[in-house]
Amino acid sequence: MTEAQRRTPLDALHRALGATMTDFAGWDMPLRYGSERDEHVAVRTRAGLFDLSHMGEITLTGPQAGEVLDYALVGHLSALAVGRARYTMICNAEGGILDDLIVYRLGGEPGPPPGVAGGTPTSPKAGEEGEFMVVANASNAQVVLDALTERAQGFDATVRDDREAYALIAVQGPESPGILRSLTDADLDGLKYYAGLPGTVAGVDALIARTGYTGEDGFELFVAPGDAEALWQALTEAGAAVGLVPCGLSCRDTLRLEAGMPLYGHELTTSTTPFDAGLGRVVKFEKSGDFVGRTALEAAAKRAESSPPRKLVGLIASGRRVPRAGYAVVSAESGSVIGEVTSGAPSPTLGKPIAIAYVDADRAEPGTAGVAVDIRGSHEPYEVVALPFYKRQR
Repeated sequence: MTEAQRRTPLDALHRALGATMTDFAGWDMPLRYGSERDEHVAVRTRAGLFDLSHMGEITLTGPQAGEVLDYALVGHLSALAVGRARYTMICNAEGGILDDLIVYRLGGEPGPPPGVAGGTPTSPKAGEEGEFMVVANASNAQVVLDALTERAQGFDATVRDDREAYALIAVQGPESPGILRSLTDADLDGLKYYAGLPGTVAGVDALIARTGYTGEDGFELFVAPGDAEALWQALTEAGAAVGLVPCGLSCRDTLRLEAGMPLYGHELTTSTTPFDAGLGRVVKFEKSGDFVGRTALEAAAKRAESSPPRKLVGLIASGRRVPRAGYAVVSAESGSVIGEVTSGAPSPTLGKPIAIAYVDADRAEPGTAGVAVDIRGSHEPYEVVALPFYKRQR
């Protein structure tokens, strides 16, 4: 580990468990604890436990906190109900994606995070200040913080860097509700997808969010860093009987890939707009007022509707060779390049290699024949399919 790498509050625990560690966005993170395939299958069939404390939490408070987010992001966040969360993006003036985000509306008067006296969010009353938490990807947290701080100028709102104030633990998989229910009195049955509520889990104050990046039901628990290890141990003990296992970043990537969830730096970049990525639905032109990137995104929306150059699709291999990001997608007949793989891996659920790729629009229809991936000079046949590859039964 280099001096520049950061460690999460659970670092010692990961090492005690024998995790293989890796650098990720400047953090020393667990890649896997044993077999990444076994960890993947555990999340699909039972439950997995993840340390996500590298994510970047940014809090906005003040009478115009919602208006800041409406101006700074592409979504309509001021309309978000207290206790709900929304997937959104922050773009530059040219419409390029700086990061994809989850925004939670906490409501109530601004205060310290969970685990600190006075830090439990309450329902807002008339005249109270708004409070939102923006969760950015680790690699872009500083970029997002800087952009929000700049875009908040002139608004009656405060942007606060809370990256050191939280640890984040996720329990994901079909058994996760039962595991968590054994440790909390919070109303999990009433907690909808993309919603959160304050509660106590195994005696630890937490923001309990029904969110995740695996394609399964699950929860993300925002807690004070000093409480992280006790909570991890309590979840481990509560989940032992149903087969919960600790999981690293490797299986998190294959899980999100099967679920067709984009990864920043792969499907999403400053060179792509939400419309290029097939995620134009997150852009809310109907909200009042201007927002950063509006003009460019309106043009991108028109291009996507009339003549998009490329579209994001899924690819399933006929053989066993695995595509990787950056590999060319080619015409099987002519060998000409018709796209590029953005993410690829073996799929434990499908039993075949899969990939997400941008391909020419005339080759993007599911079932299109004659598509291959150039894997070290060999053109391996692939089937074009709609995303996601996997969708859980609700």
